[in-house]
Amino acid sequence: MSGHLNRPHVTLVSEVTVDGKLTVTKGASSKLLMQFMSHEAEVLLHQVRADSDAIMVGANTIRIDNSFLTVRHVPGKNPVRVVPSSKGEISPDSNVFSQDAETIIAVSELATQENITQITEKGAKVEICGSRKVDLPYLMKILYEKYEIRRLMIEGGSTLNGMMFQEGLIDELLLIHLPFIAGGENTPSLVTGLNPRDVTDLLKVKLDEQFLAGENLITRWHVLKS
Repeated sequence: MSGHLNRPHVTLVSEVTVDGKLTVTKGASSKLLMQFMSHEAEVLLHQVRADSDAIMVGANTIRIDNSFLTVRHVPGKNPVRVVPSSKGEISPDSNVFSQDAETIIAVSELATQENITQITEKGAKVEICGSRKVDLPYLMKILYEKYEIRRLMIEGGSTLNGMMFQEGLIDELLLIHLPFIAGGENTPSLVTGLNPRDVTDLLKVKLDEQFLAGENLITRWHVLKS
């Protein structure tokens, strides 16, 4: 479990192409790629969801994929859904507001009262974390202390992944490798926004295991804390 006090253990789970891309092209749904996951890999993904207290994705992923973020393929309860959105701009028609699971939208003080009301009217909770953007370490503390979330899974886009890595909030990665090369210059990769200048700036990870789930290579890594 996490060595950090007052935050959940965080596992980033993602499908990636051989060249580390999350989608076919910028703005495309990751579901285009996920349809090529073997059934065994899908089961694995949903088992991690079932084993997690909460699942977090970025607001942009909600806009593009409109996922339910619920557990299918395996028995188990649906995790609490957590979506950071600085201004609280989440469409009221989003599937993340379905009644299958509890939903928390984390906003900053930039969120209008109108947006907050719209979210709460859909039955979701709003947590104000930060002044101009969502303060992720503070959000982790709230999830841990107020909601008793001990295991958090991220199925984020590259921006959320990068921000979580920047704050040192990710403990392990579970990657589902898909047999494609995307190659697009602006196509989102697993992580963005870190801007290392030297080898010493690179985040270090250690391979824990690798195995096949059906046709798909699965790798599990833990993040080495500097």
